Amino acid sequence: MRTLLILRHAKSSWKHAGLSDHDRPLNRRGERDAPFMGQLLRSQRLSPGAIVSSTALRAQRTAEDVAQSSGFEGAVQLEGRLYLADAGTIVDVGREVDAETHRILVVGHNPGVEELVSRLTGQDERLPTAALAQIALPIDQWNELRLTTDGRLVNLWRPRALEDRRNADS
Repeated sequence: MRTLLILRHAKSSWKHAGLSDHDRPLNRRGERDAPFMGQLLRSQRLSPGAIVSSTALRAQRTAEDVAQSSGFEGAVQLEGRLYLADAGTIVDVGREVDAETHRILVVGHNPGVEELVSRLTGQDERLPTAALAQIALPIDQWNELRLTTDGRLVNLWRPRALEDRRNADS
């Protein structure tokens, strides 16, 4: 059994008109949500064994903030193929993860991350920025991962819903 954590990058800024899409940074909300989702991983005892991120600046920063706040001790792996990748490409990247790693976090973009959740679980879920899906996969090695793998959506966290709940509890 393996666990795939799929994280859409946190909210990015559109303030800098001259920047390419690839180079857009996080905005204030994104800078708040990314470490919050890392803290969630830590509290759920889901710190990943590997983190693989798109090379887009907003995804890299999300991955770094999540890594730091989740207790992840390795280096974030940057993967150019994840920039605006479709579900099949994300699976290809996942298949290359070290066989000894049981839980990986992939940081990417829509629509690919939503498509991947749908293909692996049969559930169509909306993943707004910084949303995190936890999928249990009935595989023993990452190289067994396919788009047709019958995974189970264990949890789906959306920062806004978590924030609303936290504010209601206060």
